Amino acid sequence: MPEQNYSNHRQTVPAFHFFLLPVLLLTLIGSLVNLYKSWGDHERFYSAALIVVLSFCVLLAALLSRMFALKAQDRAIRAEENLRHFVLTGKLLDARLSIRQVIALRFAVDSEFVPLAAKAAAESLPPDAIKQAIGNWRADTYRV
Repeated sequence: MPEQNYSNHRQTVPAFHFFLLPVLLLTLIGSLVNLYKSWGDHERFYSAALIVVLSFCVLLAALLSRMFALKAQDRAIRAEENLRHFVLTGKLLDARLSIRQVIALRFAVDSEFVPLAAKAAAESLPPDAIKQAIGNWRADTYRV
């Protein structure tokens, strides 16, 4: 596995991003076409409408399951980085830091973490700028 850095840190899950989502989108599109074609046929319309609703619900469930997992992981990262900051400084992270900023800070090694956290809070740095400011990258290979 190559060393993680700013240019390669984003993670995709091929089975989810390149298979499941496209299949679900195509299924929804196909069900909408089926609904359109059965518009005047009262025998087919109910089942076509039901397939559209079910296709939409499955797509929504897939997206929400990913979002819920990421939200739980974001909370865990916030707690870990708050503890890390407390261990290094004796103080909690600055309350002005957003969750996205804290998530970006997790890639900084301990020697860069505290000054970068202070700079991010003082200057309201966007997460991307925080990641680009990191000199020594601390890999996070457990992200969902």
